Amino acid sequence: MEDTRAALAAPVRPKRFLLRWFLWVTLGETAGFLAPAVVAVFVINPDAAGALAWLTVAGAAEGTAMGLAQAHVLKRTLPGLRVRSWTVRTAAGAALAWLIGLSPSTFAGQWQAWPPVLQFAVAVPAALLLLCSIGLAQWPELRRNLPNGGWWVAGSAVAWCVGLGVFFAVAPPLWQPGQPPTTVIAIGVAAAILMAAGMALVTGLVMGRLLAAKESA
Repeated sequence: MEDTRAALAAPVRPKRFLLRWFLWVTLGETAGFLAPAVVAVFVINPDAAGALAWLTVAGAAEGTAMGLAQAHVLKRTLPGLRVRSWTVRTAAGAALAWLIGLSPSTFAGQWQAWPPVLQFAVAVPAALLLLCSIGLAQWPELRRNLPNGGWWVAGSAVAWCVGLGVFFAVAPPLWQPGQPPTTVIAIGVAAAILMAAGMALVTGLVMGRLLAAKESA
């Protein structure tokens, strides 16, 4: 079975792979980000717990779109990749990332009362888990097909550092009180496209190197 899958795998052409990955993952992540963007503007309940729940679900939808896009590209070079497993894992990792990312603001009244040392002790591992959440969720499926897939977790974390850094550099300065919902969404989507592009570029470079290393092994 493994020999058959290896025979079906398309050879990795780094530039072509990177272009396909960049285009599909940028598109998938951008489309997926529409879910939390729309929820944030139109659907959120006024209570904080409701907002956290809604956006966590929307984050799972975002992860589903991105996971499908990634799997679409990976399936050509990793025929043994299970698309459903990869997609579900990506959705779960994205939901966890949203849950962790929103918790500080949602529960600010509680954690700000903690001693600074305790805040730091919780914040650092939480931030690391947020950045690694998607890569960690995907890794068990990836390692079935890619022996050196553990590096994907670190590469994915770096990619999300880049992507989130771009988003927060663009969107918050442009968002102003009193803007109509369509303007808020338009700014968010524009920033999301840039975020997705940055993330897709870095993850594409990382995945390309992992696939090339597998072929040369």
